[in-house]
Amino acid sequence: MRHTSFRFCLDPTVEHQMVLSRHAGAARFAFNQCLHAVKTALTARGTDPAVSVPWSGFDLINHFNWWKKTEDAGRVFAVDQAGTATVSVTGLVWRDQVCQQVFEEAAVDCGRALAGWAESRRGTRKGRRVGFPRFKKKNAAGRSFRLRNKHSRGRRPPIRVGDNDCPRSVTLPGIGTVRVHDDTRRLRRMLATGSAKILFATLGWRAGRWWVTLNVEATELHPGLCHPPRETTDRGGWVGVDRGLSAFLVAATGDGREVTRITDPPKALAARMRKQRRLARAVSRKPKGSNNRRRAAARLGRHHAHVRNIRHHFLHQVSTVLVKTHDRLVLEDLNTAGMLRNRCLARAISDAGWAELARMVTYKQAWRSGTVVAADRWFPSSQVCSRCGTRNRELTLADRVFRCGCGHELDRDRNAAVNLAAWGEQHLVSQVREPEARAPVTNVRRREGPGPHIRVGETGPSDAETDTHALPA
Repeated sequence: MRHTSFRFCLDPTVEHQMVLSRHAGAARFAFNQCLHAVKTALTARGTDPAVSVPWSGFDLINHFNWWKKTEDAGRVFAVDQAGTATVSVTGLVWRDQVCQQVFEEAAVDCGRALAGWAESRRGTRKGRRVGFPRFKKKNAAGRSFRLRNKHSRGRRPPIRVGDNDCPRSVTLPGIGTVRVHDDTRRLRRMLATGSAKILFATLGWRAGRWWVTLNVEATELHPGLCHPPRETTDRGGWVGVDRGLSAFLVAATGDGREVTRITDPPKALAARMRKQRRLARAVSRKPKGSNNRRRAAARLGRHHAHVRNIRHHFLHQVSTVLVKTHDRLVLEDLNTAGMLRNRCLARAISDAGWAELARMVTYKQAWRSGTVVAADRWFPSSQVCSRCGTRNRELTLADRVFRCGCGHELDRDRNAAVNLAAWGEQHLVSQVREPEARAPVTNVRRREGPGPHIRVGETGPSDAETDTHALPA
């Protein structure tokens, strides 16, 4: 099985927009309430070590389900003519107006954020360090929530596409049928034939529109679309891919044959920087808290989303061509985060999207039973002669042609691609590694939102990871 996602732009009515905003606010409220409970318990444990702190997602779900029915969540004071006041405990009065899965998924997100902080503090979490979770502000945090497609056997799934003879629609639990702006034919065919199953839906507000992302568990691609298997002793067929700024991408084989060269990327950000500056100035000139500033910020956000869509469309095209035509690829393990510290090249590197291209190539090649390996980060692919192997340490970024003492002269990017292909032939490994993360690649479910998420339906005690994510001392 492989996991992918389908994203559609919603076309909700005014009533649906109010319901979606209510659900997003409920998710933010539940996250903040769970975090407040954790902080309160941590403070109390400072004086009483016996105080139990709800830490895992399962514990936080149980705590919130208990809290939403208590006096702290809601109460009503009734005063009779004699002046006697009676208290009626109502709990969270609006809890029935939203789907209960929103509360559970928000509690799970809070638990995973706490687990990530604990792992980062112990030094067992990969990547940069993360801080303790913070409360989500109403106007600062992105509006989003998640719904599971959990249902009993024999009953219709709560998340459906193209229901009630409306092809361009999606049905969500607690919300109803919402029209979508895009065509859903491909997903509907996969669902009708049983080759796909919706796991959960993530809804969010971005660039002035509501979007729904459906995480789907689909069958493997047809064998005719996959690369034929190779013998374990076969060391050929490697193609080195060199990413750069002068030439966005150069791919070559180990014998020096250039197979792909892309020199004219769209450069979505650079081409629209003048408009971005104008929109940013418009935001800064509006008084804080005014409606004019809010509308100007919305225009700037739509501009950023447009730039992102252009870049991602181009990266999808390039990555698809690479994985369709080559079954063995070698990418450089670039330190993209470190390169962004160069203030002269940071904007151009960010606009190129090197890390995103590596991510796309990795999971698409896994779908097609291909191989992607990452060359060692310190492998000097650009400085080594692809003919004799001599290293030229004096090579600078301004030198676009590689010249060696042996008389070999070749384009710098092509020479690097040839060296990467030769590296793949010499360092054939059985374990595929993700270029940017230096971690084993598995065909796993895509995750939504910041930080790690548990799988759909795994909100029970066995999946709360109480032991591995215990509260640090």
